[in-house]
Amino acid sequence: MRIVLGGLLLALGAGMAVSASAAAPAQLRGAFDIPAGEQIPARCEATLQSLRAHVAALEAIPPGKVSATTLLAGWNRFILDAYAIAGPLGLAAETHPDKATRAAAEACTLKLSAFDSEYLQSEALFRVVKAAQGNDAIERNALSRILEDFESRGIGLAPERRARLREIFARIDLLSQEFNRNVRDASTQLAYSAQALEGVPASYLERLAKDSNGNYLVGLDYPDRDAVLVNARSEETRKRFFIEFQRRGGERNLAILNEVNALRKELAALFDQPSFAAWQLRTSMAGSPASVDRFLADMQNATKEIELADIALLRDAKRKATGQADASLARWDVDFYDNLLKRERFSVDPSEVRKHFPTEPTVAWLLDVSSHLYGLKFRPNAQLPRWHDDVRAYDVIDGRTGQYLSSFYLDLFPRDGKYKHAAAFPVRPVSLAAGSTPVSVMVSNFSRDGFNQDEVETLFHEFGHILHGVLSQTRYAMEAGTAVRRDYVESPSMMFQEWPWRPEVTRRFSMACASCKPIDAKLIARLQAASHFGKGFWFARQNFYARFDMALAGPQPGEALAVWRTLEAQTPLGTVDGTMPPASFGHLLGGYAAGYYGYMWSMAIGLDMLTAFGKDAMNPKVGMRYRQTILERGGEVPPAELVEQFLGRKPDNRAFFSRIAGKR
Repeated sequence: MRIVLGGLLLALGAGMAVSASAAAPAQLRGAFDIPAGEQIPARCEATLQSLRAHVAALEAIPPGKVSATTLLAGWNRFILDAYAIAGPLGLAAETHPDKATRAAAEACTLKLSAFDSEYLQSEALFRVVKAAQGNDAIERNALSRILEDFESRGIGLAPERRARLREIFARIDLLSQEFNRNVRDASTQLAYSAQALEGVPASYLERLAKDSNGNYLVGLDYPDRDAVLVNARSEETRKRFFIEFQRRGGERNLAILNEVNALRKELAALFDQPSFAAWQLRTSMAGSPASVDRFLADMQNATKEIELADIALLRDAKRKATGQADASLARWDVDFYDNLLKRERFSVDPSEVRKHFPTEPTVAWLLDVSSHLYGLKFRPNAQLPRWHDDVRAYDVIDGRTGQYLSSFYLDLFPRDGKYKHAAAFPVRPVSLAAGSTPVSVMVSNFSRDGFNQDEVETLFHEFGHILHGVLSQTRYAMEAGTAVRRDYVESPSMMFQEWPWRPEVTRRFSMACASCKPIDAKLIARLQAASHFGKGFWFARQNFYARFDMALAGPQPGEALAVWRTLEAQTPLGTVDGTMPPASFGHLLGGYAAGYYGYMWSMAIGLDMLTAFGKDAMNPKVGMRYRQTILERGGEVPPAELVEQFLGRKPDNRAFFSRIAGKR
């Protein structure tokens, strides 16, 4: 559930450009080049030389000749040329099946990221940008954001501070890569007997390898997690898996996180800021740690009693199932008994839900819903290059004009060496000024046995990011698609994940799969009720993650695992000895440091925007207005203004807190 940004993070936003443009031949649209591993170093160096020439040309603009339009055209071209390599390699580093290609891609992205500090600390370039005066709101917004990037890279600091800042950014980039690699490349397998895995679906077990003793070998990917923690009847099996899953990344990642937190504190001090959170949040919607703390405190107060009620229900279910009147609920029990209660109360069983949402028809349904709502056509394009046989590619066509808009890829299933979560990779941005068309890639780790309820919501969530990227119609690449404020970027996704359980949406499932068993209204009502069941615990957990993140970004970060244990010990289920969850908390090193609260902040915005659809989530008129007002504008208009334009009023948190309270 995150947006992944490649190298050139601050300056270049969330997108990437290649040679294909709106005028390119149809077979080239959406194509991008991932060089072979041995070709990457030379391509990387040639790109950096070209980019330095771009910068030199911009620096050479005489003071009296600076025009915002001309400057931004040159800056836009510079960004597109940079992303022609940074976007594909940012994707390859996390998804390419060849380990050598992943390593070479990582090495190049480090050089590209270091280049951020190089050109954003150029006083000559800064003077040129500062001299430009925007002719309209879009130009003024673009120039303002570029100046923000200069300030973030230390243009206003003394030379010695500037030099230290470059070292800090370079070190954090290197450590972040190692942290994510340690999680991504983990190959731990747990051996379980058939008896220990009683309750786990046979379809899952059939695909597992066995050791020499006939035991099943279970990995630590998300389909493994869901199969074991949701279904295994043995508490000892669940406990063992839970602890190992929460140890991914290991001691080394804890050391990395601690070093990064110390570096971030030092970074903030270079800017005379009291904390990394204060430095990071100055350009966010929230604006300050105090604003975030107030939001999280309100949320914590709203969830407190509901969380306790949810835990009591799960504890009572365990006591009933085990016959132990004094049984306590452990963290490794939550998913199992949540599933048990959903089966009992709502007749919702994940294995049965998968049968209703087989993989191919569910993807087709997602595309049908999106095409109807936003006036689009999606066409599979087998001619586009792929990095694995599982990957599928599509072109996006405007339904009214027939114009090609963009392309996207779906990389849905787990494999060795692949990014372990679910994310949208913006590989190339749109730029109307340059004729660049966007490409985005959805990366996930779904089961091949169809989608359970959580996976359906995740599918829609991540596709919300894809739509934000591929429907963008911004003038400049730096403001394309998901290149928005971090505490706003999840809003379109948080909204779209609400779609699957609306009856008017699921009625379209038969259009995508005429041979599938119809999804009747009663089932949808049960699924919708089940999706809200236990959400008090879920909201409280999200609040905990955000508070932990803010603590690490605060004035005194502390040692990551000690902070985690201290905060988690104050929660109703306490903390689990032997685990080290921060070691795999990739958001903290993936752009969400002092920003994890943004998921809930964005959810509040998303649920507020959802109210515009009323009782008909498939209303194409509202959908088109949403596409044009929100999705197409990317970051070229401040998010609060966009949301107000769409809603016709100022946004508020009423729908969010109503959802926490269990109201729909």
